[in-house]
Amino acid sequence: MNTTKIVFIGAGSMSFGLSMFRDLFSTQELKGSELVLVDIDPEYLERMYRLALLMNERSGAGLRISRTLNRREALPGAGFVVNSIALERTRLWKLDFEIPKKYGVRHTLGENGGPGGLFFTLRTIPIIMDIIRDMEELCPEALFINFSNPESRIIYALGKYSRIQAIGLCHGVFMGRDDVARIMGLPAEEVDVWAVGLNHFQWFLQIRHRQTGEDLYPLLREKEKTFDASFMPLSRRLFRAFGLYPSCSDDHIGEYLAYGWEAGEEGYDFDDDERYRVWLKTTIDGILNGAEPPADFFQPSGERGVAVITGILHNQKRWIESGVVYNRGAIHNLPEHCAVEVPVVVDAHGVHPCTVGNLPAGIAALCGVQAHIQQLSVEAAMRGSKELARQALLIDPVIHSAKAAEQILDELWEINRPYIRAVL
Repeated sequence: MNTTKIVFIGAGSMSFGLSMFRDLFSTQELKGSELVLVDIDPEYLERMYRLALLMNERSGAGLRISRTLNRREALPGAGFVVNSIALERTRLWKLDFEIPKKYGVRHTLGENGGPGGLFFTLRTIPIIMDIIRDMEELCPEALFINFSNPESRIIYALGKYSRIQAIGLCHGVFMGRDDVARIMGLPAEEVDVWAVGLNHFQWFLQIRHRQTGEDLYPLLREKEKTFDASFMPLSRRLFRAFGLYPSCSDDHIGEYLAYGWEAGEEGYDFDDDERYRVWLKTTIDGILNGAEPPADFFQPSGERGVAVITGILHNQKRWIESGVVYNRGAIHNLPEHCAVEVPVVVDAHGVHPCTVGNLPAGIAALCGVQAHIQQLSVEAAMRGSKELARQALLIDPVIHSAKAAEQILDELWEINRPYIRAVL
């Protein structure tokens, strides 16, 4: 059986780290492979390292596991580099949302679109490019598997400014599939979707019954008419207007639209997030002190990172429902130089995006605006340019006031200044 070396950067993350562990330790396809955990926080890294050792032993997955605070020490010989870093995620994300709101800009989440998405890009791209430059030197043939947001901007930056092969992965397509299954009254596992577009702004070209291949769009259109009006009102409004169902949820889709806030999905429950993190830390610490792990710790998480790794490692020609990739013609009527999300096939030769042709004109127009914002945001981050950041804000649909744009820019620029720097 083929083996490989997997370097997991940001492994101290309890939430995503656990998802990755669930997938790594519920397969036998990586037996004998090496897993190196990397993080800059020694306490969090040590906790997850101990958890990895325990899960590896209990599952019989047969991985060789080590950890380090120094990624350059980990990278030589890597076949795959998994990334899940975030800089001061909760504190800065909260400011990304609250400061625009203070100046009258109503938006949702403040993570991947709007002014929040811009500043997430400005502070994240430099550290991502540092990792990529190390990879170019130390493991140039490795595949970079990205789970960090903002996915589209990271993959666009890598496609334009690096020779490292990369794919972004997101479970949003499954969230959207679950929503349409709920509306139709079908089990989610019976629904198959063909989704294309941008990350967190995909559209279902096809919705079919997994076993029979029956087109389920007629059923969805009929059931949607009388389904609970409070459920995903923005997604359903777009569905009725443009003819295809969007994914992955109102709060994510709403980030890209001037009227996204009308769905009532403003903000993120940071208090609930903190409660979950406390529960997760308590649970993991209990396991490390002898408590029995929950059964689902040894069941696949639904993420596709390990499926990509094993598909490539064993040349399995595996179909992956959704990958964020550099466009290069996968979607004909979006810019060649942007990041899109389409189904992909992986095998020993790497990642092969499916060519899906043209999006319907109205949908292409919605996505095209975001593709150009994506481009400007990345250029601003690569150059550490406040002027390009200003331009990215002023073309963003959620910005309704030039004065508010300047106020947001000035305040969030100062907050993020420690992380913003030219990397070209």
